[in-house]
Amino acid sequence: MENGVAKPVIVAIDGPAGTGKSSTSKAVAAQLGLSYLDTGAQYRAITWWMVNNGIDIDDASAIAAVAGKAEIVSGTDPANPTIEVDGTDVSGPIRTQEVSSKVSAVSAVPEVRARITELQRSLATSAEHGIVVEGRDIGTTVLPDADLKIFLTASPEARAARRSGELKGADVHATREALIKRDAADSSRKTSPLAKADDAVEVDTTDLTLAQVIECVVTLVEEKRAGK
Repeated sequence: MENGVAKPVIVAIDGPAGTGKSSTSKAVAAQLGLSYLDTGAQYRAITWWMVNNGIDIDDASAIAAVAGKAEIVSGTDPANPTIEVDGTDVSGPIRTQEVSSKVSAVSAVPEVRARITELQRSLATSAEHGIVVEGRDIGTTVLPDADLKIFLTASPEARAARRSGELKGADVHATREALIKRDAADSSRKTSPLAKADDAVEVDTTDLTLAQVIECVVTLVEEKRAGK
């Protein structure tokens, strides 16, 4: 705190799908007056572009060759986070099952990760009041010097129930299997795998309500700001 004004703080929140990352990150950012960045949306956006332009998702070299072509713009207002590709709002299209099934393959390509990581770092370091950045490799790769690193976890069953609810009627068992498959792909990729940073605070959200998770993270951020 300097002259009564809280210092900018960079918060990295990582974890697999269905742990509550997005809902928690947006709420924490809004409550504390911080910017918010959904890095997963950026990878979904470039995957959508690849699919929309007929790029062979099974051909890493083809993906690498066009990794820098799409213009991706992320809005960082937690009350209205936006994602555009070449000037088109793709917040809806990037959440389709087709994109979900292909995003791991696209995001595993080193050229894609390098391009998106550069974009993420630029947004994080330019946030005037600080930012909450959520993803899978934020604390380990994108922002290893973040002021606070948090890793959210939850049981596969809890994650599947949450995600199937978000997907409106999706089969819980099928969703659970899809999540486990993606976990394996994200954790085993050679470039920036999903992993908990050594200095991250782990929060198991399995038996917590969203409100409780938000309260926990807000407390952690406020303690960091206070120098505790």
